[in-house]
Amino acid sequence: MRFMVIVKANKDSEAGVLPDEKMLNAMGKFNEELVKAGVMLAGEGLQPSSKGTRIRFSGGKRTVIDGPFAESKELVAGFWLWQVKSKAEAIEWLKRAPFEDAEVEIRQLFGTADVAPSDPSGEVRKKEGDLRKKIESQRR
Repeated sequence: MRFMVIVKANKDSEAGVLPDEKMLNAMGKFNEELVKAGVMLAGEGLQPSSKGTRIRFSGGKRTVIDGPFAESKELVAGFWLWQVKSKAEAIEWLKRAPFEDAEVEIRQLFGTADVAPSDPSGEVRKKEGDLRKKIESQRR
């Protein structure tokens, strides 16, 4: 099972304030544990929303909206992509994260089997599988 672990923004992350050296070291150590255990597939911090842009789709219309965006508690400051056996395992790993004051969300990703009812011929899943193989081969 794959999960996206979403670290919510706060006033410091939205101001572009980076964690101090102690937190960077603690997070680095935690990330090393995740990698060593084969859990972490990816993970990054994000620049503040003031450097971001949203595109709103409404029918055929596209509207470009530059940041910053209101409600920092609803924004994302960083993420991990984890491969674990269960949601319970993801929760146990996240409890070990070195955060002192944060809100983090865990959400399972859809797998190809999840879309089977909407793809009775299997054609969409086959194309998706081919794309994943191509992406993986480009990483090497």
